[in-house]
Amino acid sequence: VQLQASGGGEVQAGGSLRLSCTASGMRMLSVVMGWFRQAPGKEREFVASFDWDFGETEYTESVKDRFTISRVSGENTVILQMNILKPEDTAVYYCAARGRYKPPPRTFDYWGQGTQVTVSS
Repeated sequence: VQLQASGGGEVQAGGSLRLSCTASGMRMLSVVMGWFRQAPGKEREFVASFDWDFGETEYTESVKDRFTISRVSGENTVILQMNILKPEDTAVYYCAARGRYKPPPRTFDYWGQGTQVTVSS
C-alpha cells in the first residue's frame, strides 16, 4: 500500500491550498482516508477524514468551515481543500488510511510522506 501526498506550499494568511493523496496497492472498499498534521514542537493531530463508502466526513474543530475533504470521482484520490488559511495551520500534513470496520481505537495503518504547508502572516 502506498499513499502519495502532494500539494503543499507556502501561502499568505487568508489564502488557499489544495492537498491531494492518491492510494495504490489497496482496494478502495470499506476504507477511511484521513489527513493529519504535525507542527514544529507539537504532536501529530487529526485534521479530517473521509469514509470512502458513505462519504461521511469528520473534521477537527479548528478547521471546520475552512477545510473540505472529498474524493475525486473515478480515482483513488482524496482531496483536502484548505481555505482561509491561518499561520497556526502551518505544519507537515500527512495522509493516512485505515479499514472502516477497524475496532477502536481505530488507528490509521497506512501513511503517506508528509507535505509542508506554511502560512505566513
